[in-house]
Amino acid sequence: MTSQQVRDAYGSVSTLYIDLFGTREQTHPDDLDLLRRHLSLPGRVLDLGCGPGHLTDYLRSLGVDAAGIDMVPSFVAHARAAFPDGDYRLGSFLELDASSLAGILAWYSLIHIPPPELDDVLAGFRRAMAPGGVLVTGFFDGGDRLEPFDHKVATAYRWPVDEFSARLRRAGFTEIERQQRPADGTQRPLAAIVSLAS
Repeated sequence: MTSQQVRDAYGSVSTLYIDLFGTREQTHPDDLDLLRRHLSLPGRVLDLGCGPGHLTDYLRSLGVDAAGIDMVPSFVAHARAAFPDGDYRLGSFLELDASSLAGILAWYSLIHIPPPELDDVLAGFRRAMAPGGVLVTGFFDGGDRLEPFDHKVATAYRWPVDEFSARLRRAGFTEIERQQRPADGTQRPLAAIVSLAS
């Protein structure tokens, strides 16, 4: 599935997505704590694939110079309306035009990237970051299997956490923390990795 097809698929369900996930209160407290501890940084932080913009706004509430980027026009329009003091832009992290970033948040925005393409995306993140910059990634935990599955919007991938960490390492990052949450009946197993740009 191409990035344009993913964009169009999210655009077709954007109102439902915003209703389900578009506020800070709908975000797990452990996730907010992880972001607070690792992305409360001096310098520019980009929320790539920011969706409705709520996590960008959360970082800004902590005093972070955060901006959100998303390729879905309806998400960017919502974020600009809901958080008018924020900085939200239409764009793709596949064409990232940035350098010396202090941090990047890629919160479930890499889940539709086919495994053969992930290394190039992560390498692009590394090129955009200053040494010591912080990357926080959230994704679906695949246990011991890397496999595609039928996500409600578009085909997505479950990753073994160790394998995802190895991909980060190959791209020039060093893992410093991971967080895993098992399936709870309504959500799939989830994972997040915090890593530093070397």
